[in-house]
Amino acid sequence: MTDLKNKTFLLLVFIFALAANSVAQEKIIDRVVAVIGGNILLQSELEAQFQQYQSQPDAVIDETVKCKLLEELLYQKLLLAQAQKDSLEVTEGQIEQEMDRRLNFYIQQFGSEERFVEFYGKSVDDFKTDLRDNVRDLLLSQQMQSKIIGNVTVTPNEVKQYFDAIHPDSLPFIDAEVEIGQIVRKPTITNEAKKAAKEKIEGIRERIVSGKTTFAAMAGLYSEDPGSSSKGGLYEKIQRGQFVPEWDAMAFTIKPNEVSPVFETVYGYFIIQLIERRGEEVDARSLLIAPKVDVSDLLTAKQYLDTVHMRLSADTIAFGEAAARYSNDDNTKFNGGLILNPYTGSTRFPMNDLGQIDQNLAFAIQNLKVGDFTKPMPFTTGDGKQAYRILYLKTQTDPHKANLKDDYQQIQNAATTKKQQDMIDSWTKKKISNNYIRIADDFKSCNFNNKWIN
Repeated sequence: MTDLKNKTFLLLVFIFALAANSVAQEKIIDRVVAVIGGNILLQSELEAQFQQYQSQPDAVIDETVKCKLLEELLYQKLLLAQAQKDSLEVTEGQIEQEMDRRLNFYIQQFGSEERFVEFYGKSVDDFKTDLRDNVRDLLLSQQMQSKIIGNVTVTPNEVKQYFDAIHPDSLPFIDAEVEIGQIVRKPTITNEAKKAAKEKIEGIRERIVSGKTTFAAMAGLYSEDPGSSSKGGLYEKIQRGQFVPEWDAMAFTIKPNEVSPVFETVYGYFIIQLIERRGEEVDARSLLIAPKVDVSDLLTAKQYLDTVHMRLSADTIAFGEAAARYSNDDNTKFNGGLILNPYTGSTRFPMNDLGQIDQNLAFAIQNLKVGDFTKPMPFTTGDGKQAYRILYLKTQTDPHKANLKDDYQQIQNAATTKKQQDMIDSWTKKKISNNYIRIADDFKSCNFNNKWIN
């Protein structure tokens, strides 16, 4: 398969471009460029894919690009045809969630929904109307691909065979990478702080329920939820399972316009007001009051880690053991304290990318040597709470050519991708012969990897 096919292997097709491309449809005459089974492929779909490819910073444009993009789209249509034969289904909730995810991404690029709408000259609802059928087809295609390769794994022997087959001159160059551990101490929230937060939100709820003010006004003034306070607490199109369980349970229980009782979560105390429920999706207003951490409690957390730091410095305890015994961060304490890279799921961070992932983390370890650890330092946890932590540089590799000892996980991932691609190639060849396929004459000269033209 080509590099371009590998690049689009997981069907990360920005079908948003199809809807955006419709803005320019008055200037071009659309036509059918291919038919697979009962599905047609339009010129506009190919042009939208080409525009998206052109926008990539590493795009290489030559006379073969459109043929390669066309083959990728043919493959997607083949997946869709088979999904329809197999009677695969996607729910309206899945379609809505995928459309919202894609639209939210693009709206963020514009900075606001207003700029987005102004640029394209159509409302978000109009965009969703244009996107719906394409999103449904994409989700069906993804389901079909998952059926083909979803259970693919590789054995250690297969990983070695894959690595041994790579010519030494073709081995990839691996940038310097680090593994970083942490011991976290979050201050204990006192009963007094909890009581004060609960009383505050109960008072706010009482004012709303009595009709003295509105939920939106109180959320705008008092809510400590950064995701919704600026919008009067409004959350739209929230799928079941998207938020913490307590929030979900309340949102899918109360009636429209009802204000919930006060309930507690890991973030603090909430009240919500249901606006509308549509199956497994809700629109609701949300208001959060979090218990305040007292300065003395934060100081106690630092002092606690000062003691741990003394033990580490005296070499009376290993870092991993100290993390398991003293850290109160459940995400790392049972993993030797090691922080996971959110983009790869591994414990390794490329040094060149660390600043983009976590600038504070990159700054804190820049002067550490392997085996060194910092003094307790303040930081903000993922849920927005203040805490202290000790950071530890467990390993640091030099830039090097890939090898099985240092880079097993990356090589395993590559071997898995190769095995998946081989299965897709085999499946594609078989299904091409079992489906009606017609391609426009001006594309029959394309040098496809598969025999789409009989």
